[in-house]
Amino acid sequence: MRPLSRTGILQQILDRKAERLAAAKRSRPLSELESSIARERPRATATLTERIARPASVNVIAEVKRRSPSRGVIRDDLDPVEVAEAYAPWAAAISVLTEEDFFGGSLDVLREIRRRVDVPLLRKDFLFDRYQLFEAAEAGADAVLLIAAALEPALMADLRHEAQSLGLEVLVEVHTVAELEAVLHCGHALIGVNNRDLTTFAVDLDTSYTIARLAPDDVLLVSESGLESRTTIDELRRAGFQAFLIGEHLMSAENPGNALRTLVE
Repeated sequence: MRPLSRTGILQQILDRKAERLAAAKRSRPLSELESSIARERPRATATLTERIARPASVNVIAEVKRRSPSRGVIRDDLDPVEVAEAYAPWAAAISVLTEEDFFGGSLDVLREIRRRVDVPLLRKDFLFDRYQLFEAAEAGADAVLLIAAALEPALMADLRHEAQSLGLEVLVEVHTVAELEAVLHCGHALIGVNNRDLTTFAVDLDTSYTIARLAPDDVLLVSESGLESRTTIDELRRAGFQAFLIGEHLMSAENPGNALRTLVE
């Protein structure tokens, strides 16, 4: 099954991802990934849900990201493992961009970070095929991101079921009220609200506040994109958010670890 047809940069990313996925399947059959997972499965000692549900903590999912379509190169001298190690004492979890062409990531970066840190790792990418879930598990991810804007509800439900069978938690990302209603209907309980429109890449924090007012109390909410201050984080906590995915603000700082520490202390 293919992802939804979208216009603009999101569709460009999905098209390129489909090409890379086809190449990956040719070079490494699914059976080989399954065998590798069965032999060795590195994991964090705590789950993503456990870490971001801590009520007394400022729970930040700190992101490792080299560049983005909206900003271009954020950090050309990035040592992703060094940044992840600097995040680890302060982060509830670490998000690792593994999309190659638009964000400069890779699964190899995820593997290396897994060897060096013990916090939950989120594979952040544009996922629409079960093969990608096996890739994530084999590389050492504890959770994966599924983007509602890119997936039909039936496909999202299938991927969520497959991920859970692999022991992967699923963070489902929404941007609109319609997307929220669709994922709630499917029973998703860990929901990320992306303040960045994936078709225009404009950021609007009102997206988080709107979704928070409509979300039921039994879901965990993660606000994503455009978060740069403790004041904003505290306001979003009062609105009902339990965690905050922060990338560009940290990656643009001279010392990403210290920038994260400043936000959470």
